[in-house]
Amino acid sequence: MKFIINLLFILTFAVNIWAQSPEKISYQAIIRGQDNSLVVNSKISLAIIIRQHSVNGTNVFQETHSVYTNANGLIAVEIGTGSNVNGSFAAIPWENGPFFIETQVDASGGANYNIIGVTQLLSVPYALHAKTAERLISSDNTNPYKAKIVIFNSSRNVADSDINNTIECTSSATLTMTSGFDSMLTGDTINLEAHNGAVLTIQAPPGVKINYNENGKAVFSSSTGNVRFGFLRKTDSNSYIISGQ
Repeated sequence: MKFIINLLFILTFAVNIWAQSPEKISYQAIIRGQDNSLVVNSKISLAIIIRQHSVNGTNVFQETHSVYTNANGLIAVEIGTGSNVNGSFAAIPWENGPFFIETQVDASGGANYNIIGVTQLLSVPYALHAKTAERLISSDNTNPYKAKIVIFNSSRNVADSDINNTIECTSSATLTMTSGFDSMLTGDTINLEAHNGAVLTIQAPPGVKINYNENGKAVFSSSTGNVRFGFLRKTDSNSYIISGQ
């Protein structure tokens, strides 16, 4: 039986920058059969490949996991902690993207993998990319790109200074997408970080859609000593896509 991945997968960045723990990306996906039924309580083998530049690009990192789907067909792994096949996760040149995550599955739990999906990694973990920034600053590059970090610790509406920068939520608060927010153009992105137990809530008012739902919300809950990463991207007039919840 061939398996497929539900397109409504979840990629979250769980890079621990406070304690001395391995760098990793948390990856969750819902597994379905060809008949679109959930594959529940089943052991499968999962191969993760990170490709550079294109869906068929260079294999810069590869690992495997042996996992069980739960009662909802969900699997959850931490990329960077599996059985290494190729490359080093710590050596991935995040500054030289784009990067794509290729997912392969063996339904029997063996090593006869079938490709079931390739998805672009649209947001690079900030804590991982910080190493690149250090290299840029110390190199001959006289004008390295530095995104602005906006400290966010009280509820408010989106501001001009948030656009194409990073909101660092250090205390639980709500960021509201105001209706008719003209300064944010289609394709503009706001990187999101919730730090050390803070809960960052993104709220859509009437007339604004988040993940195709009007007046909805998205919640980024971080645990103590960790950071939850994501992004908010405008896709159309008053429509926004959230990734990384």
